Amino acid sequence: MPKILVTTDSAHPGDEAHDLLTGAGHEVVYSTGVEGGALDGVEGAIVANNPLTARVLERATALRAIVRAGVGYDTVDVGAATRLGIRVSNLPGINSNAVAEYTMGLLLAASRRLVDTAVGVEEGLWPRQSGRELRGAALGLVGYGRAARAVVPLARAFGMRVLCTTEHPDESAGEVRFVGLAELLRESDYVSLHTALTPATRRLIGADALAAMKPTAVLVNTARGAIVDEAALARAVATGRIAGAQLDVTGTEPLPPDSLLRGVAGITVYSHMAGQTADARRAAAIGAARELLAALRGEPESPVNHPTDHSGTEEHT
Repeated sequence: MPKILVTTDSAHPGDEAHDLLTGAGHEVVYSTGVEGGALDGVEGAIVANNPLTARVLERATALRAIVRAGVGYDTVDVGAATRLGIRVSNLPGINSNAVAEYTMGLLLAASRRLVDTAVGVEEGLWPRQSGRELRGAALGLVGYGRAARAVVPLARAFGMRVLCTTEHPDESAGEVRFVGLAELLRESDYVSLHTALTPATRRLIGADALAAMKPTAVLVNTARGAIVDEAALARAVATGRIAGAQLDVTGTEPLPPDSLLRGVAGITVYSHMAGQTADARRAAAIGAARELLAALRGEPESPVNHPTDHSGTEEHT
C-alpha cells in the first residue's frame, strides 16, 4: 500500500484529510519531522515548515510528491526536488482571510497600544496613553498576493488609504495606488509585508529601507522573518528612527533568548499565528490531501516546480 507522510499538525488521524487519503488507497503515517527515516518508503508527503534539504530528499528514494500545507515553501529545496523528479506544490491563498484579519489585528494593536496597556494592567498599573486612529492613515503593502488583496477591503473599511508595491500591479484595483518601494516607504504610516522570501527579498527591509520610513511609522510582518534585517530593525526602533514593529514571524523560530528583538520597547513579537485559525487549518488539511492525490496522479493544481525527469511510480535515484 502506498505510504503518505504527514508532518503538519493541521491534519490528524480520522479527520477529513485522513479519510481522503486512506479512501484513495494510501497508508498514512504521522510524524513531527522528516529526519531519522521518517521518509523511508514514503511516496507522498504533506509537510509543515520542515527543512526538506537536498540531503533529506536524496535519501527519500520513493518520494514522488510533496505538498506544503500552507503558502510559503522556502524550507523546501525546490531545485533538488526538481532534479530528483519530485513534484512540489503549495496551497496559495489557503489562509489569506485569516492572515488579512490578523494583519488588521496587528495594526490595531500598534495604533491603540493594546499589548502595552494589557501588560501594564497586569503589572498593577492603569495605562492611559493616547493611541492613533487608523482612519486616514496610509497602509503600504509590500507584495500583492492573495493575503495582501484580502487586506485591502478590510483596511478600506477602516478608512485607510492603501498603497502597494509589486512586480505585478493590478491597475483595475481602484482602491489601491501602486507605487515603487521608495515611495511606499516614504508615504506609509504602516508598512505591511506580504511578499514571498526569495533571494531578492531577503533583508529587503534593512537599514536603508527603515531610514526611508516615517519616524511615526510601524512595520508589520506576517510574511517571513528573513525579509527583515532584524539587527537593523532593533536599532531603528530603539533609536526612534521608526515608531515600532509588530512581528508575527522572525528569522529564527521560536525566538531565541538572545534575539536582538527582545527587550526593545515598541517591538512586539508573536508566534507565527497569522494563518492559524480553525477554519484555515481545516481548509489546509483538506486542500493538501486533495493536492497530494492530484500530484501523485501527475495532475497537480498548484505546482511550484515542473520536473522533466519525473519518475512516475518508479523510485528516483
